[in-house]
Amino acid sequence: MSSLRPLIPLLIAAGILLAGNGLQGTLIALRGAAEGFSETTIGLMGSAYFAGFLIGCLYVPRLLRAVGHIRAFAALAALGAAGALLLVLFVDPLAWIAVRFLSGICFSSLFTTIESWLNSAAQNTNRARVLAVYRIIDIAAVTGSQYMLPALGIEGFVTFAVMAMMITLSLVPVSMADRSNPRPPAELRLDLAAVWRISPLAAFGCFAVGLTNSAFRIVGPIYGQSIGLSVSEIATFMSAGIVGGAVMQYPLGALSDRHDRRKVLLGTTIGALVAALAIVWFAGDSRSANMLLVFLFGAFAMSLYSLSVAHANDHAEKDQFVQLAAGLLFFYSLGAMAGPLLASLLMQRFGPHALFSYTSIVYAVLIGVTLYRMSVRPSVPAARRRRFAALLRTSPVFMRMARRSRNHRSAGDT
Repeated sequence: MSSLRPLIPLLIAAGILLAGNGLQGTLIALRGAAEGFSETTIGLMGSAYFAGFLIGCLYVPRLLRAVGHIRAFAALAALGAAGALLLVLFVDPLAWIAVRFLSGICFSSLFTTIESWLNSAAQNTNRARVLAVYRIIDIAAVTGSQYMLPALGIEGFVTFAVMAMMITLSLVPVSMADRSNPRPPAELRLDLAAVWRISPLAAFGCFAVGLTNSAFRIVGPIYGQSIGLSVSEIATFMSAGIVGGAVMQYPLGALSDRHDRRKVLLGTTIGALVAALAIVWFAGDSRSANMLLVFLFGAFAMSLYSLSVAHANDHAEKDQFVQLAAGLLFFYSLGAMAGPLLASLLMQRFGPHALFSYTSIVYAVLIGVTLYRMSVRPSVPAARRRRFAALLRTSPVFMRMARRSRNHRSAGDT
């Protein structure tokens, strides 16, 4: 634990930001609905966020090289806090879409800054522990922040003020952290054709995950509200899906390390499809059925991104990992930009359960693509299969942290 002590301020800052980001996504959906915004408008806000998210991930390395980590973080946090306050000062759909776009840039850049800092400060001896702690903080922060909504309410100014305070307070541990100047992350080179050649299945899988998981995170609260859940029950509903994914990622990942990863990806996609259809056909307005089934849905759906990335890594050479991280994040973000809008349009036309009908259709297509790729490309031999890592979708830097951790463990085993 002593080896992690210098990184504690950064991990605290990450926890505050992850909580604030998780709170903002759910609050935007519920408050927007309370203000009379349509499902389509709320979905468009989610699409704008992910468009900004992609831009931030691609361009923040230049900012870090220009001004350094601390000043970049301070500027981005100030913009993020101002954006949170603008949401309540200007309750207007166009203003909220613009703010969500800027928030996507700010949050993805803030996460890239922190993860670059952690990656630079962590040693090979403690990198795996840093990753594990970071994952725990992610799950605890995102799920815990959901319960701030029933405590503070979605009406009025208070929750927006608390959200702005959280983003601002993340400056405190960063300002008190090690004053060294970490090396900025490498420039992200986008060669989408090369990424597609490495693994068409992984590229399409990340795109499909973007289409579905972003839709759940952005308009899932509207689904809960439409079937009569209270604010506290919506918080539990969203948390159940996230926790389900956290519980199952490592067992599914370990299984994929021992067997053809595409078979595990196929089985996991089938599990997500069945869970989504069960919500459509059997859950209805039942609180207990929706809670149980969304946990199962999250257990499979939230694991698909990491499995897709692991499959791509099996086919990549060592000098392709950075390019692969950027490309797969791009494919994910393309799907995430479209997913909330498509799902919200369908919900507005066909009702709340159209959210999970939509995800079922995407998973059915992914199953077909997986079966096709299994028929035209042989499986990766077990000796060449790289270790699975459960990944965050905050920035490509996290993928590189996981890669360096696995490389060190592998070297220690030989």
